[in-house]
Amino acid sequence: MEVRSVPSSNSLPLDLPGISSEMLGVAEEAFRAGNFELAAEIYGSQLDELPHPERSLHVRRGDALALAGKIADALNAYTKAAMLGRLHPEELGVLVESIALNIREKELKLPCFRRKDDHGPINEAYQGMPVPCAINIPEDPSESSLSLDLFSCPKCKMLLLDPVTLNCGHTFCKKCLSEKESIECSNCHSKHSNIAEGLGKSCEGLKVNVVLGNLLEKWLGEETRIRRLSLEGESLLQNNNFTGALEKFTKALELAPGDFLLAVRRTELHLAMKNFKQALIDADNMCRKHLLWPKARSMKAQALSGLGRTEEAMKEFLYCVAINPEWSSMKTEAQKIMCDVFFPAFENVQASLKPVFLNSTNSPSSVKDVSFAGCSEDSLFRLTKASSLESDLFQMKDFLDNAQNTPGNILSCLPSTGLKRKHASNSEEPHSVEITAKFLKKDTETLCEQVITGTKIREIHMVLVDAADFECSLCMRLFYEPVATPCGHTFCLKCLERCLDHNPHCPLCKENLSQYLASRAYKKTHLTEELITRYLPEDLTERKKLHDEEIQELSNLNKDVPIFVCTMAFPTIPCPLHVFEPRYRLMIRRSMETGTKQFGMCIADELKGFADYGCMLRVRDVKFFPDGRSVVDTVGLSRFKVLSHGQRDGYHTANIEYLEDKKVEGQEYEELLALHNSVYDQALVWFTYLKDNLKAQILSHFGQMPSKESELQANSSGPAWCWWMLAVLPLENKAQLTILAMTSLKDRLLAIRRVLMFVTRKRPR
Repeated sequence: MEVRSVPSSNSLPLDLPGISSEMLGVAEEAFRAGNFELAAEIYGSQLDELPHPERSLHVRRGDALALAGKIADALNAYTKAAMLGRLHPEELGVLVESIALNIREKELKLPCFRRKDDHGPINEAYQGMPVPCAINIPEDPSESSLSLDLFSCPKCKMLLLDPVTLNCGHTFCKKCLSEKESIECSNCHSKHSNIAEGLGKSCEGLKVNVVLGNLLEKWLGEETRIRRLSLEGESLLQNNNFTGALEKFTKALELAPGDFLLAVRRTELHLAMKNFKQALIDADNMCRKHLLWPKARSMKAQALSGLGRTEEAMKEFLYCVAINPEWSSMKTEAQKIMCDVFFPAFENVQASLKPVFLNSTNSPSSVKDVSFAGCSEDSLFRLTKASSLESDLFQMKDFLDNAQNTPGNILSCLPSTGLKRKHASNSEEPHSVEITAKFLKKDTETLCEQVITGTKIREIHMVLVDAADFECSLCMRLFYEPVATPCGHTFCLKCLERCLDHNPHCPLCKENLSQYLASRAYKKTHLTEELITRYLPEDLTERKKLHDEEIQELSNLNKDVPIFVCTMAFPTIPCPLHVFEPRYRLMIRRSMETGTKQFGMCIADELKGFADYGCMLRVRDVKFFPDGRSVVDTVGLSRFKVLSHGQRDGYHTANIEYLEDKKVEGQEYEELLALHNSVYDQALVWFTYLKDNLKAQILSHFGQMPSKESELQANSSGPAWCWWMLAVLPLENKAQLTILAMTSLKDRLLAIRRVLMFVTRKRPR
């Protein structure tokens, strides 16, 4: 026999007069060990020796008999206790648990449930098997089986209604975001106080994502209408407008008859309005579709109770406890009803019952014990038949029919007793709840799948999918890295950035986006991107191919190289830039996006637009200002010669070739080295004797003068100190450009010497 460690709420004093405390101790030990039949036998023998009945001992004996599976004898014991003092619902906890447990194992065919405080073994038939989720359904199981897919709100888990996209890129129902003043993304936990302050903290301040809102109306129009009706119903319900709320839920259910969440809300509303007949109809329909859903069972029980059909209500409450043994509120309700139905009846017919029930140990006509798990006799809750119990109870039919609300009638209404007694005065049979094991298994598997996955993919007919619904209004192409603005409009990321370079207003509605621009929170809208990936994979592949080609073209550092027309730049020398023009904002951003982080710098030319020689710059850092301006920290890399001039999107471009110094050897190298050392010393002297304030300015802008290099021709542009000196010497741009274009280190050194001699002669003495 399987041992179940079931705690009892009924305490038993061991110091009762006339009772052997030693024997009671043995009985209690047997009870704790799971030998309930022995415990019941000892309790019975002790009761026989008492001169006066002891109520607590009868209750304890009833607990032991109930756990042993002998429900009829247990009822006799509880009845005797009720004769001595009215029973309280909490004293029937063991009886309710035992009945529910046997319903669970014998009728519902579910694995043995192990309590959190139960260390007893699980039924051997289910050892090593995973326990289905449907067995441990929470008190509101509808929350565990909600549909959750791309179109579901991450917060309420239901279909998105009036979708609002936050700056982080996640999308929620408008109502879900407006419930609290502070806006925080439940996905990435990012704060969005700047949006709340800029657009207002009320529901009206949040702007619906136009693209997603239109898609939901087009693709899931009926479900959207149902969702809207449901929310309207909830709103009316909060204002205690029950009639209006009922009308909304009814309209929603007409559109979606199979939506069990709507059915639950309408049933709860009927219960609140005391429309118990309608509540029973709704709850019964849900029970037929979801046999193992305790929520539906509980509402059916409440409706039956409200209609005064107490016995049927008790049956449904027992089902709830059988399906979910940890649902304490349902267990309490079952105990209350069982106490009200069983034992007040015993008090009313004490004299009549005494010969049959109260003397079960002496009377041959007493109800035969009904055995459960571990016993060989038929179970009270067996699905196929209960012939032994049925024959025993039918022997008392004449007596029981004359005593209303007696234990016999209650037993016959318990789930699946197998009793099919028809009363002459009652032409209608109670609704049968017999369920085949095969159908139960199928329903269990369905619920398990829903709860485990938590996902139900909504199917979208491809005929509804149109690439035009995902078209950027700026580039007229499929969204690539779609970004939703706070005003609810969606653009390609690159398109939006280019527009904000020129004007801090939405290109469509002209709403001021200064705060959005200042935050630079250009995060992709995850839902829009996922929808494109799922439903337009070929279009996305083509769009990505086009984007990659553009990036590859922009990454070419020889052809169509972006040119910043501003000032002179030299290899190895820092060149900080203040970027404010829209065309150069775009140019800098593209150089960062391509990964090259490079562009050319040339001085202006009145005829050609920019000079024929320049220097490539590499971006080391970019700092953005709220209005879109930026400070770009760059450093010179290599010189180039312009082969042809061009333009792209407003800024200059050029085809270029890079310049390298011509290398020399032998005697020429020795002469070059001597010249190099001489000019370096001359430059060092000049810099040393500069005024302190002028020297400080040079050091703060260009840094220390580089030291001499051991190998003059290691760098294709020559020693770094030459370029540092050329940058700090007071020369016009044209003169600097001439020296920049030289490919002979010797010529460059001679030019620097001439400049040094000139500035030294003009230095005041």
